[in-house]
Amino acid sequence: MARHNPKRELFAWTAELGRCLGHAHRLVLIECLAQGPRPVESIAAFTGLSLANASQHLQLLRRFGCVEAERQGKQVIYRLADERVLHAVAALSAIAETNIAAFSETMRKHFLSLDDKEAVSRSELARLMKENAVTVIDVRSNEEFTAGHLPGALNIPIAALKLRLAELPKRMEIVAYCRGPYCILSFEAAAQLRARGYRVRRMQDGFPQWKAEGRKVAGGVAA
Repeated sequence: MARHNPKRELFAWTAELGRCLGHAHRLVLIECLAQGPRPVESIAAFTGLSLANASQHLQLLRRFGCVEAERQGKQVIYRLADERVLHAVAALSAIAETNIAAFSETMRKHFLSLDDKEAVSRSELARLMKENAVTVIDVRSNEEFTAGHLPGALNIPIAALKLRLAELPKRMEIVAYCRGPYCILSFEAAAQLRARGYRVRRMQDGFPQWKAEGRKVAGGVAA
């Protein structure tokens, strides 16, 4: 009789979690829920998945403790259950960025071509905010901003940026942030503002990473 190997059993469960995370749709769902709780219909619309497909992926993520759900009336509301999943995804992304040429090429072609300036680290941004030395803009949707945002940030969705330039100071540096490291919105905002003479940088990563680091947030998720 084969001897039971508890280490191998633990590795097997870890591998199962890896398989759960090993799907692009599920990583997009995690990014979506990292912005704040959403009903499943909103999640499907945000990610471009059918309601049935989104629900299937969400159920698997729920099985492995990545998301949780509760019924509110006729709606099922999902939220991120364990923010450590963001660290796991970040670690995988860092390995991919370093070792997979196609990954780096996609970043260069579609993201860094818009803005290749070094991003502001979260610690540096926290210092600049404390010193009132920077204007922070959140270029996500109003719904995402309401669910949670950096304290003192100004919500200017990317689609409205050109119409609201008068609200932004020319003499103070601007830092734009959005949903995460591979959200193109902050790259687009930086490119648009720099072309119009503003001093602007992107924040490293996005709101979910700021929150997951334990930094202070404002809005619904702060409660």
